[in-house]
Amino acid sequence: MTAANHSVNKGTVLIIDDTPGNLAFLSDTLSEAGYRVLVAIDGHSALEQIGFLHPDIILLDVVMPGIDGFETCRKIKSNPATTDIPILFMTGLGELDNLLRGFDEGGLDYIVKPIKPTEVLARVDVHLTQARTISRAKTALKHAPFAALTVDRSGRITWLTPCAETLLSQLTEKLESSRKVEIGVLPPQPISGWLREQIQANHIGRELPSEIDHTLGNLSIKLSRSADSHEFLLLLQQRAGSRDWNLESLKDSLGLTLREAEILMWISRGKTNKEIGIILGSSPRTVNKHLEHIFEKLGVVTRAAAVAMVMQKAKE
Repeated sequence: MTAANHSVNKGTVLIIDDTPGNLAFLSDTLSEAGYRVLVAIDGHSALEQIGFLHPDIILLDVVMPGIDGFETCRKIKSNPATTDIPILFMTGLGELDNLLRGFDEGGLDYIVKPIKPTEVLARVDVHLTQARTISRAKTALKHAPFAALTVDRSGRITWLTPCAETLLSQLTEKLESSRKVEIGVLPPQPISGWLREQIQANHIGRELPSEIDHTLGNLSIKLSRSADSHEFLLLLQQRAGSRDWNLESLKDSLGLTLREAEILMWISRGKTNKEIGIILGSSPRTVNKHLEHIFEKLGVVTRAAAVAMVMQKAKE
């Protein structure tokens, strides 16, 4: 291995194969290409190893003693902590049934034996790139100032981000409904009613504009067709409307930043740090840090005291 390759770490690959020759060949091929390589000789030891260190991608032999590759794949995909790891099966089996079963268990691709180094490297590279792109997108959605979800043509939820689940749950609580927000159910009112009207309209599903914007109270909704023609994507954002609050005036009079003024406004409306974080697209820890700055600037030690000072300032 060259010195240059020692300095490169393109990712961690776990090879699961009970044949020593295959392990050695694949390990050398991937190591020389700049990958960190882990090996396991059966499904049980692989699952134990994954419990300590998550690889970026897995090369999995189909025929192994104990639990075979299909069962190993099923166990990996059934664990929320490892379900996103891409799995590529390695097999000498060419039967269609086996190929389809591998995909059913969660496998992304097949490498047919005898294994060719250039093919292995090409497939590992493309699937790692794809997995990282998906991971970045999930992270972006998780920290974005809006909630995202998809619904089918009946208006039922087919996918949603944690932020969307929290926001919709808050709406459900306001309606004093015990219905849980989850995949397969309708979003709470008034979103579901408006959504039903859009889906039933002729232009939805036929000549859908690139985007449809709508406002329900302080909730902003953006509706568009998903990449799947049978689904629709909704972006929801709790608008930080000022109501009777003049945020610019407030920040200037109290020496606050605009974000600190916004946080004070939401505190006065009974929002928790977590809820404020969702509304403003920040983490609860960041909101708490802003609160510390607010307390220091206002010379108070409680949320109630901070709000009371603002109310008194408004009367002056």
